[in-house]
Amino acid sequence: MENYNGGCSCSQQQSTYEDQHVHELLGSTQLAGAYGCRAAHNHRFATVTDRAIPCGESHIHEVEFRTDTCDDHNHEFCGKTGPAVWLCDGRHVHYLEDCTNTADGHKHEFRAATLIESPTCCE
Repeated sequence: MENYNGGCSCSQQQSTYEDQHVHELLGSTQLAGAYGCRAAHNHRFATVTDRAIPCGESHIHEVEFRTDTCDDHNHEFCGKTGPAVWLCDGRHVHYLEDCTNTADGHKHEFRAATLIESPTCCE
């Protein structure tokens, strides 16, 4: 599984960076957990990224979430988006491909894209 964090770490954050924008992120994990008497299942998540962190010629965002509960357990994730993917109108999204922590003996892979920053604001 490819991780899109681009090799940037949180230590590259600059305290003087003034880009305060964030993105909404929602999605579902892939199916997992088909073992014994348990059926395969997935989880949903919804969150807002942290502020932009400079990374090379672009920026990334830290992301943390806890999934919904299914089969009496949930999962957590803490990681980073990939760099900005610019759209034709000058706004951007970010991709994220990773996996949750292990809970109840398994973890879930997921792929997601953030929503556009400030969808109703004009620059």
